[in-house]
Amino acid sequence: MTVQNNGTTTLKAKDFASDQDVRWCPGCGDYSILKQTQTVFAELGLNRDEIAIVSGIGCSSRFPYYMETYGMHSIHGRAPAVACGLKMANPELHVWIVTGDGDGLSIGGNHFMHLLRRNFNVNLLMFNNQIYGLTKGQYSPTSEEHKMTKSTPFGSLDHPINPAAFALGSDATFVARSMDRDPKHLQAMIHRAHAHPGTSFLEIYQNCNIFNDGAFFAFTDKETKPETGILVEHGMPLRFGTRLEKGIRLDGTKPVVVDLEKDGFSVDDLWIHDEKDLYKAHILSRFFDHHNLSHQDGYLPRPFGVIYAVERPQYDVLLHEQLAEARQKQGEGDLDALIAGSTTWSIN
Repeated sequence: MTVQNNGTTTLKAKDFASDQDVRWCPGCGDYSILKQTQTVFAELGLNRDEIAIVSGIGCSSRFPYYMETYGMHSIHGRAPAVACGLKMANPELHVWIVTGDGDGLSIGGNHFMHLLRRNFNVNLLMFNNQIYGLTKGQYSPTSEEHKMTKSTPFGSLDHPINPAAFALGSDATFVARSMDRDPKHLQAMIHRAHAHPGTSFLEIYQNCNIFNDGAFFAFTDKETKPETGILVEHGMPLRFGTRLEKGIRLDGTKPVVVDLEKDGFSVDDLWIHDEKDLYKAHILSRFFDHHNLSHQDGYLPRPFGVIYAVERPQYDVLLHEQLAEARQKQGEGDLDALIAGSTTWSIN
């Protein structure tokens, strides 16, 4: 904490760290997410009493204990419901929801969907490690097909949920993706999530080095990252590869990988990312292949960055406007009169 000449204080990242021992496994990707969040909160100039973090159940949901802010370790899958109530009662709070792929998309899928469509002005960070970590390695809603786990010894038969596609299908107004092993990019995405007026959904690829080690190494390792991932930025062409020699162009509505050095195409022929284009956002969200990490058979690189961002009226703002209008028309409410109702009887 630094005291300025004018008497104000500026918090540093360490000021957002609580005095609790962090009880994640050594090497867990959650440590990076925690650090980047603390760093961003300090950069935003937020005060600790302006922030509330609500979590559900799971490894990720220990997050509130490690942040020196308001926080609540709530119910499995129900963190969005708790967070929405908190935001309605305290509209000035910066409310953050921390959840995992199991907590948020299995038991919490219904609450997650309605949070997105209602568009409360809250932020949701989903730590996706494609496994149940806290309960020791069962498959989760995002685990790939044929996943061998303690609960699927012969391989999972489930088709996995695509979180970005799910969010877009729920009419989310902000959908982005980052990863634990790219601190600068993750910080930038947390900044964008905070700035968004409405529900921001940030999926974070997070390595569980105990029960699902290496699930995202193809996208995080230096040798493979340039070929398997693509950073999307508003107004910029979709390019990837070690020398940015590859790109994505649209053949009608079909995305196609082209080699700018061999195929006779230039940068001007490539798809320009528009984060306000819902239809292209749906296509981007489907750059998703659990099985094939080569460019054979039309494999497309996984997008990271802001996939979609638009503004729409926020539920909590509309609610307070509605209440103010009702008070103006009808005056302050009378609880006793409300309970009594409009029809009464006199009994002799």
